[in-house]
Amino acid sequence: MSAELNWLRLEQTSRAIQPFVPLRGLPIPSGGWLRAIREALGISLRKQAERLCISAPSLHQSELTEAEGRISLAQLRKLADGLDCELVYGLVPRKPLLNVVENRAESIARQEVLGVTHSMSLEDQRPSDNFVSQQIEKRRRELLAGSWTKLWR
Repeated sequence: MSAELNWLRLEQTSRAIQPFVPLRGLPIPSGGWLRAIREALGISLRKQAERLCISAPSLHQSELTEAEGRISLAQLRKLADGLDCELVYGLVPRKPLLNVVENRAESIARQEVLGVTHSMSLEDQRPSDNFVSQQIEKRRRELLAGSWTKLWR
């Protein structure tokens, strides 16, 4: 993939994630969303189970499974639909994607350049710190300009 396509994909994905960022870290209700919304609407477990054409124990188990974070997305989508809710699903990176990619390139560049520098030091030929910094930055730019799959090998 070309460097331009890498940057474009990163920018588009970062933009798509942006609306979810404020939601990161928000707690879920202790009994899960399914139960919280059902109870907020005033629907009994038995009545909601009837509406979904499932047994009350089955719905109860599904609500517990959702609260524990073990429910499948397909099941959660079906149960949310039964509450006239839409399941919204997204992943929110802990750090901006741009930082993740740049930090990874920096780390690899540092490893490569400092590995060579260490060997040169053993031969009493260590380059200056300024030269080493320049080489790290040059290698970082090369990595970012190339295939990003190489960053994750």
